Formats: sequence, C-alpha cells, structure tokens
Amino acid sequence: QVQLVESGGGLVQAGGSLRLSCLSPRSILSSFVQYDMGWYRQAPGKYREFVAAITRNGNTNYADSVKDRFTISRNNGKKTVYLQMNSLKPEDTAVYYCNRGVIGQRAGDVWGQGTQVTVQG
Repeated sequence: QVQLVESGGGLVQAGGSLRLSCLSPRSILSSFVQYDMGWYRQAPGKYREFVAAITRNGNTNYADSVKDRFTISRNNGKKTVYLQMNSLKPEDTAVYYCNRGVIGQRAGDVWGQGTQVTVQG
C-alpha cells in the first residue's frame, strides 16, 4: 500500500526554485495531524540524509546545508507536506523522499517512493 506520494521534482537551473509535495492519501485526517513529517534526500553514491522536518505543531528543523534556502510546511486539511526549495545548487541534486514519523532528524518507518531533483550548474 502506498502511504506517501511525492511529486514536484524536475530539472532546474542553478539559482532556480522547485516545490515538492508529499500527499498521504490513505491517512484519515485525525491520524495525519498526529505525525511529525520530514524530507530526506539521497544523491548517487551517498547515504540518505536529513533535509527538513516539521512537527505536528508546526515547529521546523533544517539541515545546515539547506537552512535559509528551503522551507518545509504542511496543510493538514489536504494531508500534504511541502518543501519549497529556493536558490538551488547543483549539490542539491538527489532523489528526495518524504518520511512519516520523524523524531528530531531521525527518520520514521514510512517512506514515499521519492522524486528526482536535478540542478544544472
């Protein structure tokens, strides 16, 4: 069963922007609002790394490499988490994954299928 569905990836020039979305189609609203959610990314040949997280109360947490460029948000009514990415750099190129059940920067057990982001320098 697909529990998280990411979208919004693509090819962009350095300095450009993208907005990723993560929909939780099978969650009922009362369940979705209880989860802290996060975004991670994995570049070729590298480990998956933390990018950003948002708690059920809307508190946010970012990796130093994306702070002041990326913004995580959530719309509980739409059961969706967003990642607004500005001032993109070639080193941001990776597959981006949504995650449910984040604790701090540690991932929970539920992952989406990932969406590719490619930044050309």
